Amino acid sequence: MHKIFKHMNEETEFCLEEAKESMQNAMVHLERELQKIRAGKASPQMLEGVKIDYYGVITPIEQTANISTPDARQIIVQPWDKSVLGLIDKAIQAANLGFNPKNEGEILRIQVPPLTEERRRDLFKRAKTEAENARITIRTIRRNANETAKKLKKDGVPEDEIDKLEESIQKLTDDHIALIDKILDTKEKDIMTV
Repeated sequence: MHKIFKHMNEETEFCLEEAKESMQNAMVHLERELQKIRAGKASPQMLEGVKIDYYGVITPIEQTANISTPDARQIIVQPWDKSVLGLIDKAIQAANLGFNPKNEGEILRIQVPPLTEERRRDLFKRAKTEAENARITIRTIRRNANETAKKLKKDGVPEDEIDKLEESIQKLTDDHIALIDKILDTKEKDIMTV
């Protein structure tokens, strides 16, 4: 009769923890990417990823300016160093976010236009692509963890413990895929609600 394992050994536990941590990182990445996809309401995250050449160093604009949203329709960018206002203006336009910043000397004022139906569909397509990329990442992590499990089995870890590990890896995968679907549903509502 097989002994039931109350605890996994260190190697199998490490394998599972590593998979869990990698999957959580994939979720954080997905959330961050989806925040960049705007859904009508102005937010400082809309400018995330926009960078300028700040005295020879490629720098995210949020490290060179205060970015605020006084209301749901506008973003104010107030650089700490006024000399980079023009650079920030050009970088925002070059980022192709659909924004046309207005340079007011001290600040940039960005009017966030309401989304057209076509633009909403495009944004949702982008969100779906990000979600699919996250699913692929989760499945790759599962495959790598299962390969590690096979190696552990070869190295003499008991079969029932490997079975338990593989079950845990699959449950982790299913939970994260379900979470991705839920996040995408929420984002769809966010984008498609006028």
